[in-house]
Amino acid sequence: MSRPPLDLAPEERLIFALDVPGRDQAREWIDRLGDSVRFYKIGMELLASGEYFQVLDDLAARDKRVFVDLKFFDIPATVAGVIRGLGRWPVSYCTIHGWHPAMMQAAAEANASAGMRLLAVTVLTSMDGDDLRSMGIAGAPEDVVVERARAARAAGIDGVICSGLEAAPIRRATGTGFSIVCPGIRPGGPAGDDQKRSVGVAQAFADGADAIVVGRPIRQAPDPRAAARAIQAEIRNSLFKNQ
Repeated sequence: MSRPPLDLAPEERLIFALDVPGRDQAREWIDRLGDSVRFYKIGMELLASGEYFQVLDDLAARDKRVFVDLKFFDIPATVAGVIRGLGRWPVSYCTIHGWHPAMMQAAAEANASAGMRLLAVTVLTSMDGDDLRSMGIAGAPEDVVVERARAARAAGIDGVICSGLEAAPIRRATGTGFSIVCPGIRPGGPAGDDQKRSVGVAQAFADGADAIVVGRPIRQAPDPRAAARAIQAEIRNSLFKNQ
């Protein structure tokens, strides 16, 4: 059975995508952003550096929340072993792929005594209906995402990663108590990059998101800390309106 969502402070609902090639660059960004970001996602690019867990420890030492975004996908026993091992680290969120119910169930069982929340990846925000059809997957992205969210909840997974476009139908399908984290957020609207299914901050929270992941709109801003603070202010306003 999935567990209640994390008890996140408003300032923890912005997750910064720390997509950097190594520890030095990670530390520079953590220093640069200071108290404007309290939750960090670390993914595959950093893993290739060999310094992944050192950065994880750096974040924990600064009292930051950590989101391990490595999208595990393998046979159930292998994924269960990874989740058991990762449970020894101070991790708040961890992603696995939401394509295999038996794998998700094994991961949920392995995570039963750990404090982290497992999030099933539904359909990447860089993919649209044409991409799904080219992979032999029938149905619109919304339908596929909702189906996978239901399967994840049934398997005991704590929540999903999805586009903000699908946050509302997932919330209707799964009810309260199921975590929804939305990446690919574009505060200023579509940016013409590889994120095909993106929304703004206010829409994501109005439609039921618990947290959002933002990377390039902060990294590429002239003043990244100011950009993060502006998003934090929009999150607080959105949460107040939704109460």
